[in-house]
Amino acid sequence: MSSLKKFSRWMIVYTSFGLLLIFLIFFGCKEDKTGKETPKGENDFSYIPSGILGLPDIPFPKDNPPSKEKIELGAKLYNDTRFSSDGTVSCATCHKPDKAFTDGLKVSKGIRKLTGTRNAPTVLNAVYLKTQFWDGRRPDLEGQSKDPLLNPVEHGLSSHEDLLKVVRSDSVYLTKFKNVFSADANGITIDHVSKAIAAFERTIISGDSPFDRYRYGKDANAISAAAIRGLAVYLGKGRCQDCHTIGDTSAVFVDDKFHNLGVGFKKIQPRLQIILEETAKAKKSGSKKTDEEILTNVESSELGRFAITGNTEDLGAFKTPGLRNITLTAPYMHDGSLNTLEQVIELYDKGGEENPFLSSGIRPLGLSSAEKSDLVAFLKTLTSSKLPGLPSPNNK
Repeated sequence: MSSLKKFSRWMIVYTSFGLLLIFLIFFGCKEDKTGKETPKGENDFSYIPSGILGLPDIPFPKDNPPSKEKIELGAKLYNDTRFSSDGTVSCATCHKPDKAFTDGLKVSKGIRKLTGTRNAPTVLNAVYLKTQFWDGRRPDLEGQSKDPLLNPVEHGLSSHEDLLKVVRSDSVYLTKFKNVFSADANGITIDHVSKAIAAFERTIISGDSPFDRYRYGKDANAISAAAIRGLAVYLGKGRCQDCHTIGDTSAVFVDDKFHNLGVGFKKIQPRLQIILEETAKAKKSGSKKTDEEILTNVESSELGRFAITGNTEDLGAFKTPGLRNITLTAPYMHDGSLNTLEQVIELYDKGGEENPFLSSGIRPLGLSSAEKSDLVAFLKTLTSSKLPGLPSPNNK
């Protein structure tokens, strides 16, 4: 039987308790071994059942199907601090498995303890997002994995070639890239690297929370009476469902859209016209890289989605984050400015921070103290009993 028709029966999920194999059946497909990226449409994806209560099928690009070896390679790359200019930063530095794949900081720290402008979003369930980063500037995990490597306040490499030199001088990596991509030392590209990292990140998923057992497992005793009342507030008066969607058979808690809540907008409002003029000039001249500018310039960062699209309606708008494991991923918002769930709920209850570009759906809610307390109780039920992690190092 040809490789195109073989059925694969494995997918690796790394848990904090070690390496766990979940056997899932999916139809094999031919991989693009060149490592080159091409724009993807809906027909360019296949799906694997997640096997986890509350989670939908896992999408993966047909030109980057998962394999045991590729996922292991991606995990090794994800955790390698040699891919930074001072040898201190890896992907796991800002997305730590023991912190629900965040770093617990207001804004992340990179090489030489430099700080950026954005809070590190969790990698948990990022596979389900249609865009990556707070401003959605990359469409997939493959594209996302390349940007931090070159950012001067994150990994700080001068080019992707710096990373490839490390890979090409490491016999373990050479063996792995040969096995996974049929690429010898000279044939290894940054696209091969990004595909391996993305394959690993697609295994970083979590569900099966008390909420899932209540909603999808039909266990009436899985959550407290306060949480049940909080769910009713969530779906009704609190209007949380409008953006953090709960489906009939699964829930990712996002709408894949961008919204202006007013958070941080006061930093740019007095100089907004000047900032917009400067941004337009920089884009026209090509003098500044968007990714670099966003993480080194607070004013550029606060433009939100606008910095990517140039559309006025995107001013100060940031992507809707997922809510799974929300109790583990503080602080909150794109700038890490809110420390508790109670503060987040107060922000929404008062209708965000007033500004000329506030999203139309953001308005005062009039929640009572009891309703706010119940809503917090519900959000706490979204924490999974087990979270994925990194495998134990066994082949340095």
